[in-house]
Amino acid sequence: MTAITGPADTGRGTDATTRRPEGDDDRTARDAGGDPGGDPGRASHPDWEELVGTALLGTDRRQAGSPEALLDAAAVQALRRRAGLRPARAGARPEPAAEDPRPEPPEPARRRLAQLLAGRASAGGGRRGAAPDLAELLPQWLAAAARQGYRAPAAQLPALLDAARARTDLRPRALALAGARGRWLARLNPDWRFALRTGSGGGELPEPGDAAQVERLWQEGLFAERVALLGSLRAHDPAAARALLAAGWTTERAEDRLMFLDSLRPGLSEADEPFLEQALGDRSRNVRVLAAELLSALPGSALAGRMAERALACVGPEGVAPPAACDAGMERDGVVRRPPAGRGERAWWLGQLVEAAPLACWRERFGGLDAAGIVAAPVEGGWAEELHAAWCRAAVRQRNPEWSRALLGSAAAPPAAGPGTASLAERARLLETLDPAERASWVAEFIRAHGLSEAFQLLGVCEVPWAGELGRAVVDSLRSARDAGSYPWSFSGVMGLAERCLDPAEAGRLDGEGGGGAEPEGGAAYWDEAFSRLTATLRLRRAMLAELAGTP
Repeated sequence: MTAITGPADTGRGTDATTRRPEGDDDRTARDAGGDPGGDPGRASHPDWEELVGTALLGTDRRQAGSPEALLDAAAVQALRRRAGLRPARAGARPEPAAEDPRPEPPEPARRRLAQLLAGRASAGGGRRGAAPDLAELLPQWLAAAARQGYRAPAAQLPALLDAARARTDLRPRALALAGARGRWLARLNPDWRFALRTGSGGGELPEPGDAAQVERLWQEGLFAERVALLGSLRAHDPAAARALLAAGWTTERAEDRLMFLDSLRPGLSEADEPFLEQALGDRSRNVRVLAAELLSALPGSALAGRMAERALACVGPEGVAPPAACDAGMERDGVVRRPPAGRGERAWWLGQLVEAAPLACWRERFGGLDAAGIVAAPVEGGWAEELHAAWCRAAVRQRNPEWSRALLGSAAAPPAAGPGTASLAERARLLETLDPAERASWVAEFIRAHGLSEAFQLLGVCEVPWAGELGRAVVDSLRSARDAGSYPWSFSGVMGLAERCLDPAEAGRLDGEGGGGAEPEGGAAYWDEAFSRLTATLRLRRAMLAELAGTP
């Protein structure tokens, strides 16, 4: 029998059947705290928990002899534990995963996914050199595979679920691609339980007209399946979806009610108003606030009318008079009474009223002015910033491009002189209400006027890939920053975004930008490295898309 040794091998065999020099067994038993004259299968060897305790505290503190003797005793005990282990009764075999009719990607694309997942697992800090960041390309691979109608390769499902566990931004696309088999695997591994609480869909759902199967899945399905079912049913029959939701609304958990309510956001219409009005009385404050937000996005709703009446009483061409108190009616309609730290109560209440009022109500109040004229009107008493910020939130909530244009103003104007807000975060949200082409054109003009250092948040809301005017503006601005000797590390965020978002066709325009000739130093070396990485990443993305499309 082969001798078993501990992690620090002392060079001696520890097989209980191996003959040792005379007196050795007695010494080992004494050192380990056992009885040399007792039962060699029990008394001469301390139990496993005692050995672990001794190892944790140290042999000196336990007065248990030498470390070598402790390791000998542990090796013997380990062998005894393994030899005496009785096999457990086999559990029932799990039901097989549901069939997924979607095809797997072509072989080159499957190899690419394995490469990207391996790159994610090995990603670490430090300088990357000119190599593409594979972990950041994984979301694009998942999105492109979904557009092609593929499912995740079976062999890559565990690694894909691990990636989704580590990165919440990957979960919707990863779980949709994993489909029914991914959820089946998630039931077998506690580390992947998140997949059972994420409304990602991706599996087989009953036909909206199959009432029995819809009801069965709604009553018995996982939360992710129920959210996916509600979305599918709402797309085909909104009334049936609302009825399904209302039937058991009061029995749902508060966090589930919140997510179900948020699923009404796509396709929100006046027909949802009665249900949302009832939700204003929900026992959860978060549910009440969300219900009020959704109702205020419906300009014709009763709540929007009530908010308009309150806001018009506070704001007009003659000035601003914020509310003196927050009454029960305001609270029921979603106004939060207590302001955050640093905000005055009256300003806090005013902002919420204006934000929830329909933007169309202001034209008559301001004598027929359009959105640009209202925004440009002087505001006395130092209320301009508060009022304009509330109008910005209203334009975003109501998806109103006319008001968004008025509040954005000219992209070439200095940001601090913007008519509505100087905040780049607010401007980014306003840009999202514009169509993609207009959004890209505005950001391109902003970059030409102000450079890239201020454009990071604005670029983040532009449609990918950045093509045409926007792509050219980004590349030209990066070149200008390099040629002007700008501090290169201040552009690392924009450069990383460009690697993921520029049109891969721009790779041809970047040939030769990685330097050459004499070895550059300092900032020039960083710029050369960054341009080389940008070019390599664009080429890799182009190859990745071709593999998924099945083209050579």
